[in-house]
Amino acid sequence: METIFALATARGKAGVAVVRLSGPLAHAAVGKLCALPEPRQAGLRRLLWQGEVLDEALVLVFEDGASFTGECSAEVQLHGSVAVVAKVLQVFSGMDGLRLAEAGEFTRRALENGRLDLAQVEGLADLIDAETEAQRRQALRVFSGALGQRIDVWRRDLVRAAALIEATIDFADEEVPVDVTPEVRGLVSGLLASLRSERAGAVAAERVRDGFEVAIVGAPNVGKSTLLNALAGREAAITSEFAGTTRDVIEVRMDIGGLAVTLLDTAGLRDSVDVIERIGIGRAIERAQKADLRVFLLETEGETFEVEAEPDDIFALGKADQRPGVTQAVSGKTGVGVDWLISAISLRLGARAASAGLLIRERQRIALQQAIVGLEAVEQLLPSALEFPELIAVELRRSLRALEIMVGRIDVESLLDEIFSSFCIGK
Repeated sequence: METIFALATARGKAGVAVVRLSGPLAHAAVGKLCALPEPRQAGLRRLLWQGEVLDEALVLVFEDGASFTGECSAEVQLHGSVAVVAKVLQVFSGMDGLRLAEAGEFTRRALENGRLDLAQVEGLADLIDAETEAQRRQALRVFSGALGQRIDVWRRDLVRAAALIEATIDFADEEVPVDVTPEVRGLVSGLLASLRSERAGAVAAERVRDGFEVAIVGAPNVGKSTLLNALAGREAAITSEFAGTTRDVIEVRMDIGGLAVTLLDTAGLRDSVDVIERIGIGRAIERAQKADLRVFLLETEGETFEVEAEPDDIFALGKADQRPGVTQAVSGKTGVGVDWLISAISLRLGARAASAGLLIRERQRIALQQAIVGLEAVEQLLPSALEFPELIAVELRRSLRALEIMVGRIDVESLLDEIFSSFCIGK
């Protein structure tokens, strides 16, 4: 096993820069620069190399099995000077047996050494990329191992059910003293309920991770673009008094109530002879229908559009500055009603985010669905358990395998390069 090293903090001038090492030579490499402190205790040390003082730094060492990677490792916390960092990295690169780490290699070693499961690795990647409070909380839950713990419970029940069925196969020529079918049925029923509940929260979890889409829908010149600009706090969309100015869908990324939200300013919905405008209207209808939430900006109450409204959608009269005393109206020009609208959006999306489960990736959702399909097949076969125990055993193993895939215990080698390519060097 090679010893790797890398700058674990951002490049450039900073107060502190951390260089991380992991592998069998990590302690020896740092020991060439200073006396090592006791494991897991920070020590202030003067780093010396060939008679030259490199820096005065805090040094930490971790023993094999007691570090993030599970290997002997060390951290050197330097002053964040570009020149200091460059010199220390140059010294380490000149030592035999050391090499610069690849992107995500520290985390990959943690996975290979059993310190993290694949779901935790994906949670860590999301934690690094988190831009909103909801993304941070969700990623931290997954990184903490919550999904792996839940899967361990599911796996325990699956193994028990499989063992009971296997017993009927092993003693097929003998009289089994107890009918195992009721216990297997109870285990499978409970598992299915739990897995289906987790599946229901997968869409919300994905939206928290990737962001919700909110489309502003309405007739031309009702104030959609002006409202978008007010919400964004900048001139994101061109506004004018002429209908049909917005021809394409304009997107603005925002943080609303701790959630990542992309606001969509769509073309005004009307009958038009202009070919380009008709294309824009078609795109507006398509994006609005796919959005998680729609804000219908109305000229008059009861106005309808080609876009079908969902129960959670928000309806508001536009140009509130021209409608004194009217409630549930909004104006991007004066800001009247904008706070109410942001609160309404936050309330609706927050309720959806509250139902988010622990599945943050499409591959996890697919594996969960495979487990559910296997258990549903078991349910159908259980009335004939004495005739087809082998088929039931196959379906139980299929479900068990799907759960193992979710946390990366099997069949994930092809995914690793893609996953770790998103990590920075030093992580």
